[in-house]
Amino acid sequence: MQVLINMAIAGSLIMTAATAMTIGSASEEVSGGERCITSDATPTHQTGSFPNANSPNRVVAQSITYCVDATPDLTGRITERTNASGISVSGILFRPGTADWYDGSSPRGFSRDPSSGWRLEGMGSADALGIDAAFGHPDNRGLYHYHAASPAFLDGTEGTLIGYAADGFEIHYVGDAAQSSWRLKSGKRPTAPFGTYDGAFEQDWENVAGSGNLDQCNGAMTSAGTYAYFATDTFPFFPRCFKGTVSSDFLGRP
Repeated sequence: MQVLINMAIAGSLIMTAATAMTIGSASEEVSGGERCITSDATPTHQTGSFPNANSPNRVVAQSITYCVDATPDLTGRITERTNASGISVSGILFRPGTADWYDGSSPRGFSRDPSSGWRLEGMGSADALGIDAAFGHPDNRGLYHYHAASPAFLDGTEGTLIGYAADGFEIHYVGDAAQSSWRLKSGKRPTAPFGTYDGAFEQDWENVAGSGNLDQCNGAMTSAGTYAYFATDTFPFFPRCFKGTVSSDFLGRP
């Protein structure tokens, strides 16, 4: 029997599953202090057409297992630059960022060369990256992943729990009840590619504490006294920094 724990943030109900789940091909197991999600890495909804003009890889079903802390604690430290934000309850990775940087010498306008200092933002450069209507696409291994929470993905979930972050804390989607504290900078970029800050690059954004009800990692304490992260409809979309102990499965190259 599934037990639901009700918590409120900004007046919205959050329903947290206290038992394991099976969704589509994904299975979840809690053992030895770890929560492990295993899947064939294919979403429960239809994807776009891959490869396409801007996304050269095809979706490949493959067995993946990612484990996180089943009883996470706040450490007082923040970890950044993981290889993914977390994993959905349906077994698809959340990877909002990219490995691509502005490169005026590249035919595509971007490459893996970070010397420009301007990293392409996934959703801000969705067309250039060939991201589909479900806000996902496959990487060079054929591993489909999400850059944001789309209606197609959310339609396949129950309640507000959509996944687990790299440190084990839950990730919820509650719509407008959770507001990011990241805002577009004003003015124009001082170096190439120049132009107005429009969200095409990660560095177009800055955290303005108190401008939303979430912290810089897109998290908040809930009325139940627990910490949770939230997927938002605006940058950063999923957490990109982590306040617990990040699992080794989310460190290093993806």
